[in-house]
Parts: sequence; C-alpha cells; structure tokens
Amino acid sequence: MIHSFLPVADSDAEALVLGSMPGRASLAAGEYYAHPRNHFWPIMGELFGATPDIPYEKRLKILKCNRIALWDVLASCARESSLDAGIAKDSENINDFELFMVEHPRISAVFFNGRKAEQVFLKKVKPALKARALVCQLLPSTSPAYAGMSYRSKLEAWRILERTTSGSCRSHG
Repeated sequence: MIHSFLPVADSDAEALVLGSMPGRASLAAGEYYAHPRNHFWPIMGELFGATPDIPYEKRLKILKCNRIALWDVLASCARESSLDAGIAKDSENINDFELFMVEHPRISAVFFNGRKAEQVFLKKVKPALKARALVCQLLPSTSPAYAGMSYRSKLEAWRILERTTSGSCRSHG
C-alpha cells in the first residue's frame, strides 16, 4: 500500500486541484508533482509564478496565496507503477472529503488533474457531499504519461484556475 500526502490548503481556499495518488518520484521526494517531466509546476509557474526552480515550500505558499488547494482523491491504494491504470480498484481508500470541505467552506470548484481523479471523486466522494454545490471540471493530466496534448494546450486548459479564484498574488509569500 502507498499513501498520499496531507492536503495543501489554507482555510480561505476557493479551488481544489485533485490528483489520484502521487507517483513514485513524488512519493520519494515527499512533494506533489515532483517528476521532472510533469507539467504541473511549469504550468503553475506561468499562471501564478510558482516555477519549478523555486523551493517547494515557496511554491506551495504561492498556490495558497492564490486560494488554490492541492490534494489527492485517494488516501491509499495498492499500485505497482506510477500509472493510474495500475491502481488496484479493491485497494482504493478515499480521503476524508467531508471533514476537508467543512474546514474549507469557500471551496466551490474542484479541478481534476486527470481522468482517474475525476472518476473516483464523482463516484465515491461527490454523493456524500450532497449539500455542497461544487463545480467539477476535468483538466488534462499534467503527467508525462499523458502525451496526447501539447504543453501549450494543457496550459490553456489550466488557465481556468486564474479565472476561478480571487487570489491575486504571484511569486511572493
């Protein structure tokens, strides 16, 4: 079994970016999206100034300052590789979203970094959040395994984060 990280979020977060489960490089580094070819941090760099070349903790502060939270749908699972397709369905343990949403009442939008996160959230999490109105949107995976879309096209799709939150800070924090 592998285990995901704690959420990265301030209480005033407005948007939640959800992955499925950190890959091997991220688990080894103890950091979200640590694989050097993952497009997440380059995209966050262009959108908010959270570039891959600045320290990880500062990148997280920039996201939080822009009212963006990071987490994974799964708390733990069995998976042999870094690929979502390798997750054993009967091993999927979901994070506690009911408590998370109580602690983050301003979150109104959930963005899925890939289809697996979307599928698990909509099937296993959203029904339990009946009273919570959430806009849910699939974004193209930033994983290097998803090569079906160019970096520029992914960046344009991810620009919705800029329009969704009221945070206005860049590269400071």
